[in-house]
Amino acid sequence: MSDGKRGNRVADRASSPWSKLPVAPRAIISGLLLTLAAINAWPLLLLKLGMPLAAFGEAAFLGLFLWWTSGGGPPHSTEAARATAFRRGNLSSVQWFWGLVGAFFFAATIHSSIVLLFRLVPFPVAAFRHGYDLSFIASQPLRWLAIVFSAISAGICEEIGFRGYMQRPIEQRHGALVAILISSLFFTALHLTKAWAIPGMVPIVFGAGVLLGLLAWSSGSLIPGIIGHVVMDIGLFAYWWTGIAGNFTARTIAVTGVDGPFLIASAVCVTSLGIVLLATSRLRDLLTVVPSESATG
Repeated sequence: MSDGKRGNRVADRASSPWSKLPVAPRAIISGLLLTLAAINAWPLLLLKLGMPLAAFGEAAFLGLFLWWTSGGGPPHSTEAARATAFRRGNLSSVQWFWGLVGAFFFAATIHSSIVLLFRLVPFPVAAFRHGYDLSFIASQPLRWLAIVFSAISAGICEEIGFRGYMQRPIEQRHGALVAILISSLFFTALHLTKAWAIPGMVPIVFGAGVLLGLLAWSSGSLIPGIIGHVVMDIGLFAYWWTGIAGNFTARTIAVTGVDGPFLIASAVCVTSLGIVLLATSRLRDLLTVVPSESATG
């Protein structure tokens, strides 16, 4: 292609209605469209192919999705922007340590928060199980495989969409606080369509979005958030939503009083949250002192 034609194409893109939109609306639209398009691939594969073929199909899809959203493939004109939105880069061994600490204690924070919620109000089993019936899958091992792939799909697609393509451009233009709040609000709004989104779950989902946003911002990478999201969702799918890992039968403290298990869940929640915040602080210090490629990408 001649320099003249290439220059004309660049000029056309620069003058397009899309390019004239402010950064925040573009990031919100991009993040939502990317998330919704990607996350619906797994339920379609599961319903059309069944297990285990759906798992092979989803693994191939997620591999291509990760490759493209991190900057691979066409169009070449958007490679750098996609790599930046993906927060592509390498984590040092110390960043990996604190990233994993943050990821696993994030999952513990969310699950202990849900336990506390349903010690305060009765657990609405029917609402939580609505839409999560896996009885059409023949065996228990295949149900577990479906749960793991559901969690991996949600973790990858939602983190790339919300904490990558939505949050990262807004961070660059308006700062981390605004970006994390916006991505968390839309993350929460997406989940309000679920039957389990009772009022008490709303602050938990929003809090999860904020913590995942902090992990992405402080580490300069989507990897810790993806890991934490997947671990959290395996527990959500297996225990709270399908019950194949057991059923929550604890009565509310209105019946039992403030008992030992409630105090333990409270301590776990507070301690886990403190560890997540410590991990994000250490990650941010590491990113500031010794910037990784992810911070400069």
